[in-house]
Amino acid sequence: MAKKEYYSIKELAYIMGLSRIAVYQRVKKGQIKAIKIGRSYAIPAKVVAGILGNELTDEEKHDIKEAVKKTVKEYGETLRLLGKEEK
Repeated sequence: MAKKEYYSIKELAYIMGLSRIAVYQRVKKGQIKAIKIGRSYAIPAKVVAGILGNELTDEEKHDIKEAVKKTVKEYGETLRLLGKEEK
């Protein structure tokens, strides 16, 4: 079976356990990226994967990397000591 490239609002609503109206409103607000085709919207599979936590965007990866750097810089010694306690 071929993997889907796009999902409809109805399909995404079912996957997310939300109403179609709730998903539609998020699309209209730009919270969910979608392509308008006539009067309907198509949500790319990559966007759906991101929503479901199956795939991180480059921006999210960068944010996580920066957060880890900051945490290690500020709490490195504490983290090291906590790591020794676990053994």
